Amino acid sequence: MMPMTTVVEKLELGGQGRTVMVKDTIDVAGHPTRASSRALDEAPDAPRHAEVVQALLDAGCRITGKTSLHELAFGTTGLNAWTGTAENPRYPGRIPGGSSSGSAAAVAAGLCDFSLGTDTGGSVRIPAACCGVFGLKPTFGRISRVGVMPAESSLDCVGPFAARIDLLIEAMAAMDPGFKALPPVEGVRIGVVPVSAHPEVLAAIETALKAIDFPLDRMPLPGMQAAYDAGLAIINRETWNACGHLLETGLVGADVAARLQAASLTSDQALADAEAVRRAFTAEVDAALDRCPILALPTMPDYPARVADASDTRAAIGMTAFVRPFNLTGHPALSIPLEGASKLPVGLQLVAAKGADERLLAVARELVRRLEH
Repeated sequence: MMPMTTVVEKLELGGQGRTVMVKDTIDVAGHPTRASSRALDEAPDAPRHAEVVQALLDAGCRITGKTSLHELAFGTTGLNAWTGTAENPRYPGRIPGGSSSGSAAAVAAGLCDFSLGTDTGGSVRIPAACCGVFGLKPTFGRISRVGVMPAESSLDCVGPFAARIDLLIEAMAAMDPGFKALPPVEGVRIGVVPVSAHPEVLAAIETALKAIDFPLDRMPLPGMQAAYDAGLAIINRETWNACGHLLETGLVGADVAARLQAASLTSDQALADAEAVRRAFTAEVDAALDRCPILALPTMPDYPARVADASDTRAAIGMTAFVRPFNLTGHPALSIPLEGASKLPVGLQLVAAKGADERLLAVARELVRRLEH
């Protein structure tokens, strides 16, 4: 029996190919899109499939369910008082991460071959790291967002989760008809971005990178903090524009309602400043990728919090410090599952040039192959 905290609706659509579950911010014709919010409990059925869902069906995939999330996709812990919080199958008692919590948990539990999430500020890569699976944020704009909530976003990307790298690659090929064969990776240099993180997280990343025997360079990105702040300002304004009206219902959960109220105060000047940072940090990342085609850093600065501790929103501060900056720039990024010395999940994040999703996946596949051997 499927845990209803993870799968909010069971479906049976499409062919006999790979089984897929989709985050409940993505339209499936004939079914409501509720974004795990009581405020959308009476939402009408979607009139047509999101374009990415149609692409999966055209590729012969079978859609088997819609997954839960952090309400309105506006949170990083995955906690949800209305639908219940998706359990973390591989690391019980730890948060599943958000906002695409149910999609990551469904893959980790073996409920589907791969799943779809959305990533506005780390919402695929964070739950992938928390649940010990692979998660990809494609290049911004590469995968259609038609039929995805919110309708307008300058940060959000639809991306897949999978328990194995080959399934992640297969998922991307099904989602994107323009996906090409993976290129060779011989001689690819990896730029290691220095960051402050839990010692066991840093040790796990360092051990993995040394073991794979790729050429490594140190590659500082001094604009990371400013990019994080700028990304937060933009997501706040864009989420307020999309969801602020739901506060009038009085049905939005307290944590998300408080964030929306705070988001409403984002000034036009803060937004203009954020766009200037976007331009500067994009140029900084592009310059780094000219020197090293792949950048590497942790997905999260610490192990995922315990569910019991995460209701204190301070536990979530900084979770997205290493992921949100690449939503601001639009570069493709993925999280590879590792474990730290405490046998808790660590994510290794790889970043590539815009449009180089195939190269990113090729390097990830080779990295995993070398680690396994």
